[in-house]
Order: sequence, then structure tokens, then C-alpha cells
Amino acid sequence: MIPSVRFGEGDAFLLIAGPCVIEDREMVLHIAEHIGGLSEKYKLPFVFKASYRKANRSRTDSFTGIGDEKALQILKEAGDKFHIPVITDVHSPEEAEMASHFVDVLQVPAFLCRQTDLLVACAKTGCAVSIKKGQFLSPASMQFAVEKVVEAGNPKVLITERGTTFGYQDLVVDFRGIPEMQQFGYPVILDVTHSLQQPNQSGGVTGGRPGLIEHMARAGIAVGVDGIFLETHPDPSKAKSDGANMLPLELLDELLRKLTLLRDVVINM
Repeated sequence: MIPSVRFGEGDAFLLIAGPCVIEDREMVLHIAEHIGGLSEKYKLPFVFKASYRKANRSRTDSFTGIGDEKALQILKEAGDKFHIPVITDVHSPEEAEMASHFVDVLQVPAFLCRQTDLLVACAKTGCAVSIKKGQFLSPASMQFAVEKVVEAGNPKVLITERGTTFGYQDLVVDFRGIPEMQQFGYPVILDVTHSLQQPNQSGGVTGGRPGLIEHMARAGIAVGVDGIFLETHPDPSKAKSDGANMLPLELLDELLRKLTLLRDVVINM
């Protein structure tokens, strides 16, 4: 389960990180072990993230996964081997039930955050539920998505900000939304890599601005976000999904060093 963290009371921020999608067993275990070591180094509660399947792709020839059960088994193995909770995204009530046997947290994708049957199904599994704010929603509107999960009997909710549509090919983060959503009484996470996507590119492959990951993350910590979500890969140029906006794994150590220092400054102001 998610570590016991008293958000907003001076504790370390929650780190949710991992590759976009499970490409193979060796890569997943390598990344999970590496980030797990960094989370211990910086005393950060950590949830390992990886999608077992990518359902939202621009083109039919885009990589979607290695097989659902095979990928979920690998994800569970990483959690068990390194004693860390794991999260993956689901796209239907049936997927929620299936994935709940392998993971600790179910993630509702931004495009599906209004799907009542999916939210309720996730809630009924007993897993914690992370709801990504739709690119088309105001922060205030997320209250109703949260209520659907809580009213289904599950108070273990996280809200994830991942940017708002800004024109056809860009996103922007309105940092006013973070304290606004925190007023609902649940942790708010900032997805720093997906917030830097550049969707709807003419070639059918989503672009991104990874050079701004540190800036986005520092801004979130300064505002007081409860956690940071990011995707990372040993070689983003060879990643099979979302490589354009992922952080190279070798840069994560220095980023976390800066963010923990900034967090200390913010909470002691």
C-alpha cells in the first residue's frame, strides 16, 4: 500500500516515477531498483509507475505493450522484489478488476477522469486511486471525480495535475489549481513530464520539452505540491512510448537532490 505520509505537514514529497510502459523485464527491474535506491537516499516515499499497456496512441503502429498479464506480472515482481508499492493506469472497469490483483494503486487517465463506471470500479477494488485531471477540466471540476471514488467507499484518493490544453499542440499548468484542489482534502501530485507534452504533432507522435522538467518540478515544489510524478528511462531516445518528454534516468539523482533542498526551504519559510 501507499506509505503513510502526512502530506502538507513538513514531510518529504511523494515520488511517483518509472518508465512510460513496460518494455521488458530487465528494464523494469533496473529502473525500479535505481529509483528505489534514490528514494532511500533522499528519504522520499516512492511509488513505482509503469503502464502494462498503452491504450491511447495516436497511430495504430505505435507500441502498446508486451501482453497484459506478462506485463502485470513483471510490475508485481518489481514491487515485491524491492518492497515498493506500484501503480499502473487502467481504461475500463474490467481492467481495474484485473490490474488490482497486481498493483497497489490504480491510475485513471486524464481523458477518462469523468468516466463514472471506471472511477467506481477502481474504488471498489480497494486499491488507492490516482485520478489525473483532464486536460479539458478546471481544477474545481475534479471535486466531482473525487466524490465518485469516495462515495463508492474508498477514501484513498490522489489527484494528479498534468496540464491543460493550450491551443492544439501544447499544454500549460495553472499553478493556482494546486492549492485549489488541495482544499478537497486529498494529496495533489504534479505530473511534470506529461505536463510538458506537445500533443497532436503532424507526424502522429507526441512531442515534448524535457529540458523544462526541472523547472516544472521546482515550480511545483515551490507552490507546495504533495508529490511529484515523472517518467524516466535509461535512454529516452529509444523508449517505445513518450520518449520525447521523459527524463534520462541518469539525471534523476541530481534533480531529486535539488527538489529535496527546495522542499526544505519551502516548509521552513
